[in-house]
Parts: sequence; C-alpha cells; structure tokens
Amino acid sequence: MMTLAQIKDSRASVWLVALFCFIALMIVTPVIPQSQEYHNFADQRNFFGVPNTLNVISNFPFLIIGVVGLILCLYGNHFSLSFQGEVWGWVFFYIGVTATAFGSAYYHLKPDDARLVWDRLPMTIAFTSIMAVFIIERIDEKTGTMSLFPLLMAGIVSIAYWRYFDDLRPYALVQFIPCIAIPAMTILLPAMYTHSIYWLWAAGFYLLAKLEEAADNPIYKWTHYTISGHSLKHLCAAMVPVFLTIMLSRRSIEIERQSLFEMWKVSFQTVSVDEEDRQGWFKWKYSRLTTQAEGPL
Repeated sequence: MMTLAQIKDSRASVWLVALFCFIALMIVTPVIPQSQEYHNFADQRNFFGVPNTLNVISNFPFLIIGVVGLILCLYGNHFSLSFQGEVWGWVFFYIGVTATAFGSAYYHLKPDDARLVWDRLPMTIAFTSIMAVFIIERIDEKTGTMSLFPLLMAGIVSIAYWRYFDDLRPYALVQFIPCIAIPAMTILLPAMYTHSIYWLWAAGFYLLAKLEEAADNPIYKWTHYTISGHSLKHLCAAMVPVFLTIMLSRRSIEIERQSLFEMWKVSFQTVSVDEEDRQGWFKWKYSRLTTQAEGPL
C-alpha cells in the first residue's frame, strides 16, 4: 500500500508530466489564430429588433438549468454530494452554465473577438470544474479538490492567452481534454456513484453539438432556412447539464465499485451464457423429437 509521501510524489509526477506534455505540444505545433470567418453565422435574421435572434434566444435553456442546478446544490444538498470539493466543483459548473446564457447571448448580438471572450469564459469554467469533479469521483477526493482551483485558472489563462496572443492552442486543449478524458474514465475507472451512463449521454450530446456547430450552413439549408446548426448546437449543448442534473438527482453511492467496462463485460458474458443455454435447449428438443420420429410406429 502506498504511503502518504508516495501518494504526494505520484501527484507531483502527474502534474510535472502534464506540464512537460503541454510545453512540448506548444513547441511542436503551429499557432492557431482565431478566424474572423467564425463570426459569420448562417442565420443572421432579426426578429422583434433582436439581432441574430435565434442564436441569441437559443441560449435561454442554459439559464434555466444553471439556476435550477445552483439551487439544488446550495440548498438542502438535494444531490447528496459526499465531499465539500464536489459541492464546490458542481457549484462552479452551474455558475459556468448560467453565465453561458448571458455571455453567449451577449456575443451573438454583435459577434466579434472582444465579445467572444465572454462567450468562451463561462464555458471554460464549466469544463474545468467538471474535470475536477470527475477526478474526485474516479481517482481521489483530495487530488480532485486540490485540482479545482488550478484547473479553473488554467481555463481562464487559456482564454487570456488566446485574446492577447491570438493563439487558440491552450483553449483547444481545455476543450479537447475533458471531451476525451471524461468518457474514457467513465468507461474504464470504477465509479463512486450509480447511473454513470448519464456521463456518456452528456458526452454524446456535446459531440452532437460540436458537429452541428461545424455544419452551421448546411443544416440551415437542409431545414429550408428555418434553424441553423449553431442554434441547434446551443440546444444540444444545454442537454449536457440537463443529463448531468438528472444523474445527480437519481444516483446513490455505489456499494460495489465497478467501471462501466466491467459491467458491460459481465452483462455480455451473462447474455452469452444464456444464449448457449437456449441453443442447448433447442438441440435437446430437436434430438428428442428426432428420436421419437425414428422410433417404431
């Protein structure tokens, strides 16, 4: 069993390796500037005097689910969170979700780089805080709690770095790493709580949102100029906190901690055994019928 000193050394090693990988990546990859074409969205219609109306109002679900999540986190501990670090992690997540409603709407009223900061900053707070929560649940409570502030700062710094150096690489990492790490850890690492499948539902909707964002113009044409891919992206992205809120309200402490991979493996083996038993039963019935048919009349 690892001693406290060994655990601290291993944590320090992980952070040093992560820092080394980040520095190496920054050296070997080219600068990624912010394309000004990004601000040219497909749907630029104005209704009731609101510029880019659907891209603005499609952020409203973030406000609803963010406020609901904050209330459930802060009053009465309705989510039955086990550690204080979890409480703070989820509070920052719902703050980020709520602020996304305002930041994204503000940006879409008049899209440019200066306003895009206030669109991306709240989302970054949500990404980084949820990563800390996941470390608490899947790896270690103390490590996750201690990583919350550094991860939040890393997200904020990535936004500042992009804004002042016109380089999206750190911000891309902040977005990309949770998208890979959370589904992978959901499948491979034992869970502290039940209903882990909701993490994959949330990841699936986020992936769908990114695809819709990339297909902004084609979706606008496919829907006969009714709704654009970017507006649908907002609605799908809002489903991420919806599924996570449902998960928090339904889950309980997992008595026998298992990863989803282990659970799927057991389920597959059970199905295979049942299928073999079923096939054996049919063979026995067939051989019995054959023997009776070949017997004396």
